[in-house]
Amino acid sequence: MGVALVIAINAFICIYRAVIGPTVQDRLLAVNVIGTKALIVVVLVTFIFHESFFLDVAMVYALLNMVVTVVLSRYLETEGWKGREAR
Repeated sequence: MGVALVIAINAFICIYRAVIGPTVQDRLLAVNVIGTKALIVVVLVTFIFHESFFLDVAMVYALLNMVVTVVLSRYLETEGWKGREAR
C-alpha cells in the first residue's frame, strides 16, 4: 500500500509539468505519465484486495489512455501545428 501511495504522490508531482510545461509535447507527455501512474496504482490495489474486477478496469483504462495519446499526437502532427504557425 505504501508503494501505491508513493506512486500516487509522484503522479501529483507530474501535474506540475502538465500545467507549467513549456511546450504542448511536454504537457501531453505529462498527462500520459499521470495516466500510466494511475493505472499502476489501480493494478496495485487489485493485487492488495485480490479483486479481479479492478484488473478489467485497469485494462480498459490503459487502452483508453493509449488511444487518447495517439489521437492527440496525431492531431498535433497534422492539424495542430498549422493553426499555431498561422497566428
